[in-house]
Amino acid sequence: MKMLSRTGRAWRGTIGACVTVAMALTLAACGSSGSNSASSNSSGSGSGTGNKTTNSLPSGQPGKGKPPITIGDKNFEEEYLLGFLYTDALQSKGYTVNLKPNISSSEIIDKSLTSGQIDMYPEYTGVIYQVIAGHTDNPITKQQTYDTSQKFEQARGFTLLQPTPFQDADGVATTKLYAAQHHLKTIADLKNVGPFTYGGPPENATRLQGVLGLQQDYGLSNLKFVPLTAGSQYQALDAGQVNTIAIFTTEGQLLSGKYAVLTDTKRIFGFQQEAPVVKASLLQSEGPAFSQILNAVSAKLTFEAIQQMNSAVVIAHQDPATVAKQFLDANGLG
Repeated sequence: MKMLSRTGRAWRGTIGACVTVAMALTLAACGSSGSNSASSNSSGSGSGTGNKTTNSLPSGQPGKGKPPITIGDKNFEEEYLLGFLYTDALQSKGYTVNLKPNISSSEIIDKSLTSGQIDMYPEYTGVIYQVIAGHTDNPITKQQTYDTSQKFEQARGFTLLQPTPFQDADGVATTKLYAAQHHLKTIADLKNVGPFTYGGPPENATRLQGVLGLQQDYGLSNLKFVPLTAGSQYQALDAGQVNTIAIFTTEGQLLSGKYAVLTDTKRIFGFQQEAPVVKASLLQSEGPAFSQILNAVSAKLTFEAIQQMNSAVVIAHQDPATVAKQFLDANGLG
């Protein structure tokens, strides 16, 4: 398996307690594999309201002799974990998988998918809806988000497999001290603080789930955007270089208790379940066990489980491949 380099990508903020892989694994058995309201059938071709899946692994080595698969992932730690989780689960069942990690943002990795450089990658339903499909509104439910994104992908020759129980939405966070000083509880409260800085990845400057949405929907004309390398937001916030930052709600740093996540009262960040985007023709060539394995992995990824795994990587500096492998083993998926 191709191993990724994490040089320069680990967040270095000081955290009191060290989070271990074991903490991530304590939640393994707690993840329900059932009640996902936006789930596709086991072949991955459903609309999200189709046949129920058993979320169990096939027996034997169904991947033996099947064509090789190339999986990509994006440029932050949770995506690294997802890439290893799906890759390792498939390899354990005999599939030949090449993992291309740390490709880039959604806009770039989508081009890798459509150009045939990769066969699949983990994506978030709301990102597909707004960033890739280009919608300027937000669906009112996670089911609608999944279904609309599924239709978009199917029209392009791809399909979404079963989504995860967890959602990893964008958000705005600050230090608890700054929130207390300025009486901040919601994003709308930022309108009253005077000029403030908002740090995030460069692509946030042109996203509705970033600067555009904050200015258009919340009227935050007092916002000054500071582009930051993906993964460096918390370090910049801790150092006082910015007042607020773009965050993902499953990030391990949020377990420290140091930060205040401001409520998105206008729901500009939408619904963000993760689901593998797969080339439709691959589902036929790899056989039904392929999507069955991926769906079984996704079904175990609760909010608590993914956040603890994120913590093990970014706070305890555990290797994401190790964290993913131990999680799969603990859940009988490795």
